[in-house]
Amino acid sequence: MHILVVEDEKALCDTIVRSLKRLAYSVDACYDGQQAVELLSIERFDLVVLDLNLPGEDGMTVLKTLRKTDRETKVLILSARCEVSDKVAGLDAGANDYLTKPFHLDELAARIRSLTLRRFTQNDVVLTCSELSFDAKTRKASVCGEPLSLTRKETGILEYLMLNQGRPISQEELLEHVWDSSVDNFSNSIRVHISALRKKLRTALGYDPIHNRIGEGYVMEEKQ
Repeated sequence: MHILVVEDEKALCDTIVRSLKRLAYSVDACYDGQQAVELLSIERFDLVVLDLNLPGEDGMTVLKTLRKTDRETKVLILSARCEVSDKVAGLDAGANDYLTKPFHLDELAARIRSLTLRRFTQNDVVLTCSELSFDAKTRKASVCGEPLSLTRKETGILEYLMLNQGRPISQEELLEHVWDSSVDNFSNSIRVHISALRKKLRTALGYDPIHNRIGEGYVMEEKQ
């Protein structure tokens, strides 16, 4: 999942980014509202963690600007404003959730997990494809209960393909949802990581659940 963290307190922002990256999320960050508006106009994110008190443009302006053209990207407001009226205003403006400061990083991770998995699962946070399982809480994959050792990028690719089983995913889409803005669009990185992931899955499962449909993209399917 590709996440944008918008927080003007640099130390806090960097702490959030490190915490989410340890969970194998792809994360970008910025420290002011104007930069956030610009990033959201050119990049595609699955979720935005948005502070309200921002220089340049305040968080409500960022949110309202985003919602003029994008109703799909999840937005989690992160703010010291704790009045009910502030929460109502944020949710009415199009936010999907509201977390007040101070907060615990584990709660933030749980809120993010809930938002990103909401349209795929209900109470269960474990994604499955035949004998392959991915626990969205621990960010760990396993085959028949045996842990599968994956790199951060392999974890991100596997999660996204499992969330979209049966649908071809192009390299461009993987680039948007699994890589941060530092990647070169013409990099061979995606193919290298997918090749490594498929090799590990083939070894653990005895077959490769990921297929490359020429002209369409990569698709994950259960063994027929």
